This record gives sequence, C-alpha cells and structure tokens, in this order.
Amino acid sequence: METKLKVAIVGSTGYGGVELIRLLASHPRAEVTSVTSSSSAGTPISQGFPHLTGIHEELLDDVTPETIKAKADVVFLATPAGVASKLAPQLLEVGLKVIDLSGDYRLKSPELYEEWYKKPAADARYLEQAVFGLAEVYGDNVRDAAFISNPGCYPTATLLGLVPAVKEGWIDPATIIIDAKSGVSGAGRGLSLGNHYAEINENFKAYKLNKHQHIPEIEMVLSDAAGKPVVTTFSTHLVPMTRGIMSTMYATVQGERSASDFIELYQRYYEGRRFVRIRPEGELPSTKEVWGSNYCDISFAVDKRTGRVTIVSVIDNLVKGAAGQAIQNMNIMMGWDETLGLQFVPAYP
Repeated sequence: METKLKVAIVGSTGYGGVELIRLLASHPRAEVTSVTSSSSAGTPISQGFPHLTGIHEELLDDVTPETIKAKADVVFLATPAGVASKLAPQLLEVGLKVIDLSGDYRLKSPELYEEWYKKPAADARYLEQAVFGLAEVYGDNVRDAAFISNPGCYPTATLLGLVPAVKEGWIDPATIIIDAKSGVSGAGRGLSLGNHYAEINENFKAYKLNKHQHIPEIEMVLSDAAGKPVVTTFSTHLVPMTRGIMSTMYATVQGERSASDFIELYQRYYEGRRFVRIRPEGELPSTKEVWGSNYCDISFAVDKRTGRVTIVSVIDNLVKGAAGQAIQNMNIMMGWDETLGLQFVPAYP
C-alpha cells in the first residue's frame, strides 16, 4: 500500500480544526497522525467532541515543533490570530510544510496587519515566504510551496465572485459594495455574549462595520486583479444559522454586458476548477445548497436600468472558507488532483 502523507493539526479543539479531522478522515492519500492543543494536551479529543468517538480517540499532543516533527510531514494551523505568527517559523525551521488557516500571514505589510488585527505582526521574512492560497486564483503559486496562508472565509466567497470581472475590466472597482452574511460558526467555538442562543436566535445584526479584519485582504487581491489600488465598502452581518456565507456584491458595469455575458466569462475563467459552480441565468444560489461541501456557487443579475450587476456567491464557511480549501491547497502543494478527498455532495436539506 502507498504510504500516506502524515498530517498534524494544531488547534484541534476549534471548529476549523475539527472540520479538518472530519474531511481528512476520507482522504485517500493523507492521514491525521497528530492532533494538538496547548490548552487540552493529554486529554482525548473525543472528550471535547463526542461525535469523534470510535473515529479519533487519541490524546491531544502538546504544541512543540519537535513532537509534531516526529509524527507529521505537513501541519495545519487552525489557531486564533497571533499564534501562528510565532509558531509557524519554528515548524518551518524543523522542516515541516505549513498551511496556516489564521490571518497572520495573509497581509504582506506588517503595518497593515497591526492596524487591522491589533496584534504584533509576524517576521517580515516569513511573510514573504507565505503563499496566499486562494486556490482558483493563485493555485500555480501554491504548487510546490512549503508555506501557505489560507484565505479567510469572507474573502473566499467575495473574491471568487469578483476577481474575474475585475481582472477583465467588466466592472468599475471603485463602485464595488460587498454585503456579506455569515453563520455563527464563523465566530469560533469560544464563548461570548454575542454568540449565546438567546442573542442569536430570531435575530439578524450587522457588526464590525468599516473595521472588519478581512477588508485589507479583500482589497489586496482586488488590487492585484485590477492592477491598481482598490478600496471597497465591506459590510458583515451575523445570521441565526450554524454554517454558510453569502456575499452579495454590487458594482457598476463597464460597457454593455448581460447576465449571460458574465456567466460565459466566469465559466471560461474557472474552467477545470471543479469547486466553482456558475449557476444558469436567473438561478440564485442559497447557502443550504453548498452545506458541508467545498463548493462555491455564483450567480449574476444585471440591471440595465441602473447599469449595475449584482453578484451572489455562497460557500460553507467551515469547508470552502477554511478546512476544505486548506486541504485543496495541500493537494495542489503535493502535486495531487485538487479535488482529492473533497468530493462531498452538499448535505441537503
């Protein structure tokens, strides 16, 4: 039998970490050999996640590079902001490949990171090494990389919906407005008043207006696509559901373009990329239709009266927005088919 790639997950007791465990359990060429947690080392992971009973019963390892190196070839960092900036260099120095799901290495400017994340930035040498892993846009850069920075959940849904139109000059980037909504799991497993059932149930609220940490990440990629600086309005909302993100985006159309024109453009741009599904004209996607999967579904509506296009993009925030895309990046990094171990049909209803 072929030897499987050995994988460690740091931050295994969060939603992103446990989603990596779920997805990798079905991967034909990789296996989880170490699950680690600095706060729960020595306890079985199934104690915190009983749904893993009989599947993953091992004790959580302590987070030390030497311990991880002895058990793994690749490390996923599913940690809060500020942790990977210190840990990733240590793991890279002992020869491990690293895929970071936090935001610590997405922004190349240390000053920009500190402004938006309110934490000390990572060492500039490692910021330069990290490849931004938006797989459908930068997949060629990911191949053979040793250090990947996985995009955020909001940026993934938003950028997949905007990049082709911006790159081709079909929309005016100065007019882009992004209206994004997320399920509660996007806030992580930690307790806070805003995530309590009584606060979320039958409620719908905006948060972090004009100061969400994903704003500079979105603008970084859009500026790259446009070939000039792009500034956007990005508004986030919390909705009373567990999983899912919907980004609804508005922009002024450049030239005479119909919804069918946008569909053809995006089908060409994402040709061969199995996880982006462009919906037929007049068919709008919903978050339930990608639930539990690595798909991003995109649709368009052009309003000739206003001269604007509305682009709707949906993902599962824990899969395509986190763990699924991280595994997709691992597949590309290893030279495998990017769909390996990710060919899940969305769970419906």
